[in-house]
Amino acid sequence: MNKQKLLRKALTTPNNLRFSEMVNLAEAFGFRLSRTSGSHHIFSHAAIRELVNLQEVRGKAKAYQVGQFLQLVEKYNFKLEDDE
Repeated sequence: MNKQKLLRKALTTPNNLRFSEMVNLAEAFGFRLSRTSGSHHIFSHAAIRELVNLQEVRGKAKAYQVGQFLQLVEKYNFKLEDDE
């Protein structure tokens, strides 16, 4: 799925987003996996100090964490990296 479609899916149905799709979306906005602690996948971005915590539950991303991520993207006006 391309990055624009992933973003649209996250915005419209955050509780139906697969964890792998959420990871791809975070990476498309320039976030990189910093560390993993148990079920917590911590992502960081070079431009900010805030971290993004994502968890997988039965193959899906937690909807409230998707929402937190999208708020962070909007707060800092991050743009999607170009499709390859």
